[in-house]
Parts: sequence; C-alpha cells; structure tokens
Amino acid sequence: MPSEVHYNDYLQLDKILHAQLPESEKLQQPAHDEMLFIIIHQSYELWFKQLLFEVNSICEIMKKPALNDNSPELQTVVHRLSRCVTILKLLVHQIDVMETMNPMDFLDFRDMLRPASGFQSWQFKTLEALLGLKYEHRYGKEYYISQLRKEEIDIVRKAELERSLLQLVNSWLERMPFFDEEENWKNFHHHPDEKNLHPFWTEYRKCYVESLAEAEKENLNLFDKIFFENQQQSLSNIANRSALFIMLYRGYPVLQLPYQLLNQLLEIDEQLSTWRYRHMNMVHRTIGTRIGTGGSTGKDYLQSALNKHYIFKEIAQLTSFLIERKKLPQLSNEMERRLGFMH
Repeated sequence: MPSEVHYNDYLQLDKILHAQLPESEKLQQPAHDEMLFIIIHQSYELWFKQLLFEVNSICEIMKKPALNDNSPELQTVVHRLSRCVTILKLLVHQIDVMETMNPMDFLDFRDMLRPASGFQSWQFKTLEALLGLKYEHRYGKEYYISQLRKEEIDIVRKAELERSLLQLVNSWLERMPFFDEEENWKNFHHHPDEKNLHPFWTEYRKCYVESLAEAEKENLNLFDKIFFENQQQSLSNIANRSALFIMLYRGYPVLQLPYQLLNQLLEIDEQLSTWRYRHMNMVHRTIGTRIGTGGSTGKDYLQSALNKHYIFKEIAQLTSFLIERKKLPQLSNEMERRLGFMH
C-alpha cells in the first residue's frame, strides 16, 4: 500500500514557505515590502514554469507530420494555448499587487538587490525563444544573456536551436490540402495575366483590389509581397495564404479550430505586450529614469522591447487583407461540403 499523501508534503510547503529570505533581514535593516517583492517574483517564476510546460507540450503535438485539423490533438493545442493566455492575463493583474508598493517602500531595499534583476529570468527568455522570438529580432541583444549563468545560457541557447512554435505553425499552415485539389475550384476561372496564380487567389486578389480606397492602393504591393513573392518572412507565402483563407472562411466547421489556434497566438502576443506595457509604466512610476538594478536602461529598455518583441505580428497583419463577407468569392459545392463535414 502506498503511503497516504498529505497536503503539506504533496505541495512541498516546508520548502516553499521558507524560500523567502529578504536581504533587508540579513543586513538587519528592516524593509516591510521586500517580502511582497520576493513572493510576487517567485510567483512569476512558477507561472513561467507552467507556461514552459504548456508550450513544450504544444510543440510536441505540432511536430507531428500529419496533424488532423479536426482531431482531438488540435483541440488539445487550442485548449492549452487558451490556458497560456489565461495565465498571462493573471501575470498582468499581478502587477496590481506590486503597485501597492510605493517608490519610497521600494527604495528601502532596492540597493540591497544589486546586481539582481528580472532581466536575469532565464525562464522568460526561454519562453520567448520557444514561442518564436529570434535572437536577431531582440532589442538589446548585446547584453541579452550577459547576466545569466553558464547553465542558464545553455538552456536558453538550446531553446533557440529548437523549432519554435511560430515555425511549427508555419509548417502546419503549409500543409493545408485544399488548394492542391483541382476538384475544389471548378467554378473559378484562371487569368494567366495575373502572376499565374491559383484560380482562387486570382479571384481574391481582384476582389481585394476592388475593396481598396484610393489612398490604400499602395497596399497591393504589400499584398503581393506577403502572399506571392517569396520574401524573407517568418511565415512563408503559402502559410500566409492558408492563414488568410482560415480567417476569411472561419465560419465553416472545419476551419473553426484552426481559426481559434491563430486567434490564441494573437492573444498571447497581446497579453505579453500588455504585461510589458504595465511593467514599463510601473518601473517609470517607481524609479523614474534611473537605471535598473541589473544595469539596463530601465524604462527606456522596456519601451523598446515593447515595440520590438511582437512574435506573431505577421499573423496580426493579415487582417489588413480581409474583405467584407458579402464580397468573398463563392466556394464550390464540393469545397463547402469539405469544410462543413458533409460528404
């Protein structure tokens, strides 16, 4: 018989509840709010651990070469992405608790923390890398790992070498089967004078051009670049076309889960951005223009990271190329059956 499980032992509460060791107590210079500061940051790291656990599990599913778009596995991916979004919302709201500490309360112990800094959170850097933030796209990459220990750098570097969630989503989108099946597009007429495109995209490009206001005509160059011209992007032309098709026809049952997956990725970017924004404002309100304890430029660094560290921005920009439902090209009966679970 296995021994009985006790709440205290199961949660390792003796370790957790004795893991707060304020520097102010060690130096016998009491600072009441340091306990709050420690617990909030420990909570962040626990949630980062959970986010890494979820994202790693999602990547393992997405690595499968034949992921069925209507399978329980895709439902699991969407569900776990949704959980990640909910956790990130919690991390944003946790700043409300941090902001109960006023600037003078923080100054009671701030100088005791040097050179420790949230910039040394290897878990958060690993999470960003697994999601798809590339090293070359980072702001401040010259000191991005400069304050990490060797074993922490190794973990982050390993994550950067793995296929990120963004890369796996790109591969998944490229596998959309519908456009290779001629039977689905019998009612579309090919116009060879327009870049020799697939008949659906010939028709859609025409509809998109007609939807543009005069001041938006230059958008057509961007449209062609993103969807047809093989420019260097995180998402390929094929993946961008598939993602746009999912957005356009998301009302069909087969495309509902894929649409939810794309939408959850945008939610993750939005929550990360909100967290960075709230963090930046909190830092500015607490220490003004002073540098961070880890040597960063404080608010200025956070502002630049906020502007530059969008991971799924190429999915977000696809909304620029949507048109009204009533103007969408009419799909064939065969295609409607495929997208509606009917045979």
